[in-house]
Amino acid sequence: MHLRQLAFVALLPLAVLDCRAWDYPGHRIVNQLALAGLPADFPSFVKTPEAAARIAFLAGEPDRWRNTPDLPLQHENKPDHYLDMEGLDDAGIPLEKLTEFRYVFAVQLAAARAAHPEKFVVINPDKNKDHVAELIGFLPWSITENYGKLKSAFSYLKTYEQYGTPDEIANARANALYIMGVMGHYVGDGSQPLHVTKHHNGWVGDNPHHYTTWARFHAWIDGGFIAKTNITEAELLPRAKPARVLETPAAPTSAERDPIFTDVLAYLTATHAQVEPLYRLDQSGVLKADSNNNPTAPGRAYISEQLLRGGEMLSSLWLTAYRKAQPDAYLRTQLLKREPAAQATP
Repeated sequence: MHLRQLAFVALLPLAVLDCRAWDYPGHRIVNQLALAGLPADFPSFVKTPEAAARIAFLAGEPDRWRNTPDLPLQHENKPDHYLDMEGLDDAGIPLEKLTEFRYVFAVQLAAARAAHPEKFVVINPDKNKDHVAELIGFLPWSITENYGKLKSAFSYLKTYEQYGTPDEIANARANALYIMGVMGHYVGDGSQPLHVTKHHNGWVGDNPHHYTTWARFHAWIDGGFIAKTNITEAELLPRAKPARVLETPAAPTSAERDPIFTDVLAYLTATHAQVEPLYRLDQSGVLKADSNNNPTAPGRAYISEQLLRGGEMLSSLWLTAYRKAQPDAYLRTQLLKREPAAQATP
């Protein structure tokens, strides 16, 4: 076995071939960086040690779902972690016209595959029991939809904090923490270049630059290199980038694409621009598994910057969801109908 493969096996005995972006330690780092980037006036309940630990733990939740063999769950969950952006060209769907509606896109993709099957890889049904090979991924939709869920959670939380009981407030806060942690996984996925390209498990197709075709390249970048070179949250937290409110209108009109979806696509496009630089770094030797014999500082700097980018985007999405969330007017009406004795202002 090649030295590179031996080092990988020693470090990642439990690794599997399916695509994961950042192993659990990397995803925890992204969520922790996002917490560190929040402004002082963000709700204080999020910043308690218990809440921070919960959000960090939930960074790994969507990957834990992947460990369950139930095919309906795999079909729903796997495509949420990636988008093979080159597949949009094959489908004839320009990025600037990409719909924010997940199922509209799925119909468009199916129509393109039916009309031009020669542009798509032939599917082996024996290796496609979960029926995800027909797809090129739903990552921008999973991020955008989770943003909407978080905005909703903050909306009803603001109302419960005015008119609800202590138990209702506690439950609403727990819901917000859950969504924050889980959505962090997908935003973290979006900062890993191999999650926005068809070249996710080594270079495929024409390869004039002779990039690696190593099938475990993805898994090595996700966690092996981070573990080998000891990239930690303690090192990166002082460099956490502050959250910014994404400049989006309160609600798009029917003629506009959802602005958060547009922001997410810009984020993923910037990540896609890092695909070839990542492969070139690998060629230079700074990402090799036998890194004891290769300089690793440029590789560490590259991976660290991608983690920092993920933390910044996640923190900004959290902050924007909170700032844009208006108190739930319908819920307020319902709560005001209760007997005054049943209400408790915290």
